[in-house]
Amino acid sequence: MNEVAAGIQDHPSVSLMCMCTLSREQVRRLDRIAIEQLGIPGVVLMENAGMNASRCIIEALETRWAVTPSNARVRVLCGGGNNGGDGYVIARHLHNYGMAVGICAVREPAHAGSDAAVHAEICTRMGIEIATPADSTQWPNCHVLVDSLLGTGFAGQVRPDVARTIDRVNALKGPRIVAVDLPSGLDCDTGQAGKSTIKADLTVTFVAKKIGFDRLESRDYTGEVLVAGIGTPPQLITDVRQSP
Repeated sequence: MNEVAAGIQDHPSVSLMCMCTLSREQVRRLDRIAIEQLGIPGVVLMENAGMNASRCIIEALETRWAVTPSNARVRVLCGGGNNGGDGYVIARHLHNYGMAVGICAVREPAHAGSDAAVHAEICTRMGIEIATPADSTQWPNCHVLVDSLLGTGFAGQVRPDVARTIDRVNALKGPRIVAVDLPSGLDCDTGQAGKSTIKADLTVTFVAKKIGFDRLESRDYTGEVLVAGIGTPPQLITDVRQSP
């Protein structure tokens, strides 16, 4: 499995981002410090994450999958939390790049006015198609399906409605599957997969690999792993790893 840092060019944090791993609690702590102490709004962190993930997808289309990005057909599957919010940002940037992009809202943003809801509303105003899982007829014809259903906060087994979507994605033969931060259904701390877990060709994870990715069995679900920045200082990785 290859690990590549994306979104920060020629920066000394690149090697640190590739080498380090973070737990669920460390990720939460890093976000909390960025928002509360550094004053970076969560909506900005989400924008940075989604923008850098979209760059990874564009690069993968060009160099790994031999698809001209401007001709690509993409569907982004969004959950109701922050991971879904990242998906809305990704959809917008890929749309701006010229791709045929549609969004599948498996769950609506959990809270009106949340960061995810802000980005969902932008997509709506831009006229990007937002459908439901019932409208999945175009999925087999896509070049890429983006999994933005569940994030690092997930543990246990996925809800039945989300499980049905995951199983439908895994049954497809044509599209490449890109997981955002981690494959939905995978526990980021243990690396254990639930009964329904996305099997991705590529995982774009944020800030650093998650500790569960070191589990050998997790690689059947993550595929290749790229690390993308979210605009936080590299020193935060060291700080949260060293703090009790």
